[in-house]
Amino acid sequence: MEKGKKAIPGGGGRLEEIRRTARILDVIQNIAIAPRRWTRKALAAKYEVSERQIQKDLTIIRYRLNLDLQNDGDGYYFSNIPRLPTLSYSFSEALALLMAARVAQTLPGIDSSELSSAIGRLESLFPKETIPLLKAATEDIQEYSAESQDRLKKLTLLHQALAEKKQVKIIYLTASRGSISSTRIVEPYRIIPYMKTWQLVAFCHSRKEIREFNIDRIEKAEILDSKYEIPSDFDLDSFFGNVWGVYRQSSKPVEEVELEFEPEAGLWVAEGVWHKSQKLYFNENGRVRLKLFISISPDFVCWLLHFGWRVKVLKPEWLREEVKGELIKALKNISG
Repeated sequence: MEKGKKAIPGGGGRLEEIRRTARILDVIQNIAIAPRRWTRKALAAKYEVSERQIQKDLTIIRYRLNLDLQNDGDGYYFSNIPRLPTLSYSFSEALALLMAARVAQTLPGIDSSELSSAIGRLESLFPKETIPLLKAATEDIQEYSAESQDRLKKLTLLHQALAEKKQVKIIYLTASRGSISSTRIVEPYRIIPYMKTWQLVAFCHSRKEIREFNIDRIEKAEILDSKYEIPSDFDLDSFFGNVWGVYRQSSKPVEEVELEFEPEAGLWVAEGVWHKSQKLYFNENGRVRLKLFISISPDFVCWLLHFGWRVKVLKPEWLREEVKGELIKALKNISG
């Protein structure tokens, strides 16, 4: 650690509680999908927390959530993972369906009383100990999803497809190819929020590989009858690697990035977890330094431009010159 600087952890309070809730639910899903793959050490490395913290999470899963979590020496597994009594859904599939139902509550034209009843029945199928955790994970969906009715319809459809493990036919608008529409068959693996939109991570039959899709660029989507399975070795962190954000195709090789923020901006940056490689330091003058090992993408440059004069790029030099050039262009536009 550099002299005069102190490393600090990111987040706290409500934000930290949301992160922990999301982590616990993700741990449950990963163990359910890949039994005996995850050890305590592997989980600690994946979520970048201590083994002691993972042990606390596992204790919550085993005793507070009342899930039959076991470890035979090879890794954790559920000997009796809950399944819905009348429908053939696993715990992780039912969780995805519940999330979709929460999103659908905000859609016009859907009978609110019937949907509330359906959500109540869904929740009743989970062990009662999990209900507070489930509500904590879904309570902010309505506030976010009110932004776009069209987006909500697509989110609901994709969550349903993910829950039922059914392929989806989409018409996708590819921005990098002059806004050309193409029809694709995809198999949803994950649906994740990013910035002010959502990303679909799915196997694309046209490209024969796992790709990410901006949900706002999906012009039309239709659930097919054909089923699929998510590979047991699929890992979202490994898929994105060290890229900043979610746009892997437009990223560059991994390199060291060092930034220095003015005190006010630095305090805000220090409250967040921006990347798994980040290291934060307080300087004696109140400024905050952020060090990263990332694959720099266009959205990272946009993130830097958001701070204006409140951030200084120390490394790499080419990034400093690129940010400088963008700011000069912006100044010319403002000056007329």
